[in-house]
Amino acid sequence: MTAPTDLDSRVRVAAFAFLAEQVRAHGDELPFGVLSRGFTFDGKRVPLLGPQGIFKPAVLPELPLSITTAPMVAGRERPYEDEIAEDGKLFYRYRGTNPDHPDNVGLRAAMRRRTPLIYLHGVAKGWYVAAWPVFVVEDNPARLTFTAMVGSQPLDLSGPASLAGMAAESDDLRRYATRTTLVRLHQRSFRMKVLVAYSERCSICRLRHRELLDAAHILPDGHPRGKAIVPNGLSLCRLHHSAFDVNVLGVTPDLEVRIRADVLEERDGPMLLHGLQGFHGARIHVPRSDDLKPSREFLAERYDLFRKAS
Repeated sequence: MTAPTDLDSRVRVAAFAFLAEQVRAHGDELPFGVLSRGFTFDGKRVPLLGPQGIFKPAVLPELPLSITTAPMVAGRERPYEDEIAEDGKLFYRYRGTNPDHPDNVGLRAAMRRRTPLIYLHGVAKGWYVAAWPVFVVEDNPARLTFTAMVGSQPLDLSGPASLAGMAAESDDLRRYATRTTLVRLHQRSFRMKVLVAYSERCSICRLRHRELLDAAHILPDGHPRGKAIVPNGLSLCRLHHSAFDVNVLGVTPDLEVRIRADVLEERDGPMLLHGLQGFHGARIHVPRSDDLKPSREFLAERYDLFRKAS
């Protein structure tokens, strides 16, 4: 008979390997269906998330496998409002208000045993970014909050011994890993919110392949008003995003595409003709909701930069 701790370790190693494989196949944003189906372990299905934030699949004897922050949905509050702080820690809300709820007790036990978890952050309805390994490092019943930190992913996930290495990692390394994860979550959250608002298509050429689409900032990330919000974004394919970033392509406040004059005069081939020159004067496609449409003020400031570059 397999000892519970050995079973727990083997399931976690298999879960981490499954996530790594899915990220290679899908990219950073993982669909809900993939995570809810999970993988098969010794003939049993192991989903990675459930209806509640703290989740333990039936195959595990005691400790939870994952913690999840639900994606923001317009007009609806998250059931639990979690927060990633700038000091490199994640504040994760209890299940309910009872510190002795079984889910909270399980997460507390994972903290004592320094057991690595999976953190799933909802970036849009039906889409999540995964971080692992994640460790619960503090428990604050007065705030009904756990504190967690992200660890570094080892190159070798071949056996339970790798989990011990994860648990022994220093707080400094975890702070760095958590800050890196924070940046990635913000980037991916912005990307998915923009892509969903634009029905997952390029606003210029209407290409629908999600893996070839980006969320372009109208005002750059370092700009004082360059926030990662949908009105400061455009859904663009990789070609048009690159052209927008280097001011080969501009968008007027009236939502019309402009191609830089010298590029319009070039004769190069079908890609230049149909990929860029042919869209000069075309109108971009924008979300129906006024709250999600690109800011006219932001477009005006960015178009002024385009004109100066031309």
